[in-house]
Formats: sequence, structure tokens, C-alpha cells
Amino acid sequence: MIDMHRYMVKVKRQMKVSIFPSKRLIYALMMAFAFFLATFSFSLAATAQAKHYTQLQLPPLPPVKLPKYERYVLNNGMVVYLMEDHELPLVSGTALVRTGSRWEPGEKVGLADLTGTVMRTGGTKKHSPDELNEILEQRAASVETGIGEGSGSASFEALTEDLDTVFGLFAEVLREPVFAPEKLDLAKTQEKGGIARRNDDPDDIATREFRKLIYGKESPYARTVEYATLEKIQRDDLVQFYQRYFHPNNIILGIVGDFDSKKMRSLIQAKLGNWQRNPKITKPQLPEVKAANTSGVFFVNQPQLTQSSVLIGHLGGKFDSPDYAALDVLNGVFNGFGGRLFNEVRSRQGLAYSVYGYWSPRFDYPGIFLAGGQTRSDATVQFVKSLQAEIKRIQAQPVSPQELAFAKESTLNSFVFNFQDPAQTLSRLMRYEYYGYPADFLFRYQKAVAATTAADVQRVAKQYLKPDNLVTLVVGNQTTIQPPLTGLAKQVTPIDVTIPGV
Repeated sequence: MIDMHRYMVKVKRQMKVSIFPSKRLIYALMMAFAFFLATFSFSLAATAQAKHYTQLQLPPLPPVKLPKYERYVLNNGMVVYLMEDHELPLVSGTALVRTGSRWEPGEKVGLADLTGTVMRTGGTKKHSPDELNEILEQRAASVETGIGEGSGSASFEALTEDLDTVFGLFAEVLREPVFAPEKLDLAKTQEKGGIARRNDDPDDIATREFRKLIYGKESPYARTVEYATLEKIQRDDLVQFYQRYFHPNNIILGIVGDFDSKKMRSLIQAKLGNWQRNPKITKPQLPEVKAANTSGVFFVNQPQLTQSSVLIGHLGGKFDSPDYAALDVLNGVFNGFGGRLFNEVRSRQGLAYSVYGYWSPRFDYPGIFLAGGQTRSDATVQFVKSLQAEIKRIQAQPVSPQELAFAKESTLNSFVFNFQDPAQTLSRLMRYEYYGYPADFLFRYQKAVAATTAADVQRVAKQYLKPDNLVTLVVGNQTTIQPPLTGLAKQVTPIDVTIPGV
């Protein structure tokens, strides 16, 4: 008789895809089926008595609980989180590394990203890139690396039966990358392709250029990779960047899935326990952040466009603000189908294809307060004025009990999606430790949202939103924007997005 499990694993490996759907997909399918049943049942009952959605009685959300996990520290300083989850025969893990592109030299923008890419694609001392790929593909497993703005990561995913092999390869990539020169050349070529296409999407242009207006074009939080900066990056730069940050006492490792914690401890010790710590490593100093502009209207002319992409805003704050929860409720008042911006700017005035407004904080540096959307060229000026008016209105006019209830309910209901599966929960715990936040930060936030009042929302709106210091950026067609942008300010500053070196 055929062993169906082994047969399916074999088929999966031949197809080089996983036979196991993600828990998020399983949840989505279950919810879709439940929605179908509910809709069908409701349609039958609707003929007897139809009810408005506001009359529906929904049960309270269940309390959110953290899955059981273990945290310990290796002798070399590596922090380890283990969280068992035996629902599926899968194991995944991530090493969070204290590094980031914000610490790369300004003349070599792109170095961190290339380091994170070639660290994986360039192979290891024991396995060439092709050998590494073949072993992983045969097992439908993965090992990936990357470096973003504020952190680096290396991750793996494997069937439980392949854990020893895949974790060994993961440890090799983490400890012994060789940064093959030909893979660096390939990564640079791909990066150049991205530069060449970066002006294809007006929303991408708006996002990129707006960050420059807020943080400054030379800021690590806004600067962009260019052909010239790529040309200055050599293999030795990648090696030195890796050697500066990739040490066990600069890493938080988290593993979740179908494993025995005692055996996993032994595997981690065998593969990573003898990795020597760097006693000289220190926490990098964060780049200074200050507002590059505190007002002004700026414009990117794109003659091919028939609509405008608009962003307005100013420098914001961090997650650890005591008012973060109230500001998030403020976001709920602004946004969504029942929010002020949708109801007023989109529905009543008909000025927007999409519209939004967010207080968007960051963990360890100021984020941005941002409002905007897409509108017709001939409605651009009116759209901007309407956004400004709504920002001022929320400062002057207290939110109604209905608005407050809607905003708090939507915020609290979305809270449960922070815990869809153990992997997501573990990732959040690791990130809180990485940035120095308490492990129960999210639960403190939940309680603070529940306690937020209408007075709190108006207070934070007055304290944190600065309608007289908004930076405005429009990406659109100059000839079709009527009335012209001078209706917003006497001086409109053009921005040239021509790609240097083309």
C-alpha cells in the first residue's frame, strides 16, 4: 500500500513547491467558507426580515494570548527564542541582525542591500551557489537573507524531516558566505534595472520624493541608490560590511514550528554555539533626524499622466510615544469606509479615487504624518484644500460618539490579526527586543486604545498635527492641472526626477 504522506512529499519536491498551505491561507479559506454560509443563511432570512448592518449583534472578540515560548542566551551572546507549533510538519526560523542601510556610507548607497543579496546568492565556503540551490530545491526548502533600512535578516523554512540539513545550510550562509564576484555583478545589474524603471509609477515617484522633502535627500532615511553609487561598490566592501555586523552577540534568533525544544537546543549549539563573539561590537549610533522642510508646495511634472498623485504631511513620531494609541484611534477617525476622509473628500465631494491620512510612527526614529491620494488633474487644488480642511476640522471639532466608537472598534478588531499564527507572534517579540520595547507593548497598546476618549483624540490632533507646516507634493501633468498649483502657494518648486547617468 502506498505511503500517501511520503508520496505527496516526493511529488512536492519534484514540483519544487510546498504541499502545505500557510496558516494564513487556511484561515482565509475557512473565513471565506464561513462567509459563504453566513451569506446564504442571511439571504434566506432576509426575505422574512431585513436588518441594517448597524443592527447586527456580534459576539465580543476572544482574548488574545501569547503562545508558550522559551528565551535563552548562548554563551557567545546570541539571543534565542523557541516556539513549538505542531500543527504542520514545518519549521521556520529568522536571525535578526543589528545592521541596516542607514549605516552604509553615503557615497556607496546600495551596499547594504547588495550585501544582503549576495550573502545568499554567492554561496558558502562548503557549498557553491548552484550546490546550495540544488540541495534546497530537492527538499522544497528555502534559505534567504536580506538587509533593509534598520535591520538585517537570515531565514530558513523546511519540512521537519529535513530540519538538520536545512538548518546546517542556514548556519553556513550566516557564518561563512563567500560573496562570489560574479553574483555581485549580477545583483548590480538587477539593481540598475530597478533604477531605470523607478519613474514608471507616479505613486512610487511621490513616495520617494516626499521622503526626501521630509528627511532631506542625503538622509539615510530618504537617499536613493544611483548608478554612480553602485559603481563604487566592490566585493571587499560587502565583506567588510558583513564582518562589521554579523556576529553572534549582535543577533536574535527565533525558531517556530514542529520540533522538540531539547533537540533544537542541541542543534543550535552544534551549528552556532562555537561561533566566536566580537567583544568590541557596539550598538551603532542612530543617524540624526530633523525636518528638511516645514512647508512648501512641490511638483513633479509627468506629462503622460491624466491624474495627480498627491501627498501632504510633516515629520512625525515614534511608537513609544505615550499618545501612540490615541493617535492610532485618530487614524481610525480619518480612514476607512466610515472615516471622515472617505465620507467627505471621496463620497460627498467626489474629489478622490483614493484618499487616506495616517500618523505613521517608527520604532526608533520619527516617522511621518501623511495624507494624500489620487485625484483628477482638474481637481488637484481643491483636493489638497479639502485634505487641509479635514486636518483642521479634526482639531477644532470633537469627534462624535459614533465616530469614536467606529474608530476604536475597527482598531481593536484589527488587533487580533497581529496574532494570526505563532510565527507572526514570535517575529513581533523579536522585533520588540531588537528595538528595546517591552514584550507586552502590544497589550499595553490594546488597553490604551480601549481607554481612549473623544477628548484624547482632539488633544493629540491639536498637539501633533501641524496644518500650517504641511509639505505638499504633487506628481501630475502640469498642463492639465487647472486651476494651477499657484492657487495653493505663490511659489511652487519643481522637482527634477531625471535619473543621473542616463
